[in-house]
Amino acid sequence: MTTRAQHPAPADAAERKAVRPVICYPPETLPPFDAAFYDAARAGMTQIDAVTVPPRDAATFFVPAGHFFRIAITDGPQVGDLNLWNAADLSERFFSGKTRALHGTHVTTGDRLWSNLPYLRPMATITRDTLDWYGWDADGAGVHDVIGTRCDPYTNHLLNGEDYDRCCHSNLIRALAESRNMTPEEAERHVHDVLNVFMCTGFTQDTQQYFMKASPARPGDFIEFFAEIDLLAALSACPGGDCGSEHSSDAAACYPLRAEIYQPASGTLREWQPPVRNGYTGGHGLR
Repeated sequence: MTTRAQHPAPADAAERKAVRPVICYPPETLPPFDAAFYDAARAGMTQIDAVTVPPRDAATFFVPAGHFFRIAITDGPQVGDLNLWNAADLSERFFSGKTRALHGTHVTTGDRLWSNLPYLRPMATITRDTLDWYGWDADGAGVHDVIGTRCDPYTNHLLNGEDYDRCCHSNLIRALAESRNMTPEEAERHVHDVLNVFMCTGFTQDTQQYFMKASPARPGDFIEFFAEIDLLAALSACPGGDCGSEHSSDAAACYPLRAEIYQPASGTLREWQPPVRNGYTGGHGLR
């Protein structure tokens, strides 16, 4: 909100503003993060595949349920935009809004990436984050956000009056279309709000506007996930590079990203089962 108030404050304005905030979705009843389970599963894991995502482009990769995958910085600080789908049913996809409501504006080790309604189950669990030390800085910024939707050519044209085809939205469309033999129009319907991997963001304290600053990620940093279901992932190396100045252009220095898939040692997941879809019966008051 940037518009100046047009109405006088009521006599009890201070009292209204002093009302105690309440957490919308208390996390205490969510399934707990079992660090010992994931640590045991990742002990002795072996890399079975890797995909390099070129700068200002995107790529897809498949992660079987019960496997780990990492997104890693290789050459220089670089933001990535991540989409996830159920590999067997693209209608089930990552739900950034509900992930934000359940875990907060930025995610790290122990948080889950949840799927959309009506499925609403964990798609992936974050098991390692080499940037977990960052926390919150003096500007109120954190890393790995589920606030921003992704840079896209429509907003760019709205604000700048120019066409730019290497926004993350377009990159993800091209990657999914190639992976699933779709037309761009078909693929675009499946591209959704992202996890902004390595992106450092927050809201300004005066106007509460979304801001970005240079990512603190450096070569060797990674974020690691456990695939709770079979996943098709698409990752875009953002044209904004470290997003310290601008995006949706060719001006920023950009670097590749690397996605690595790991298989746990045999026998470590004997008792594990993928999560089932949400248990709501679906009546919606109509039956």
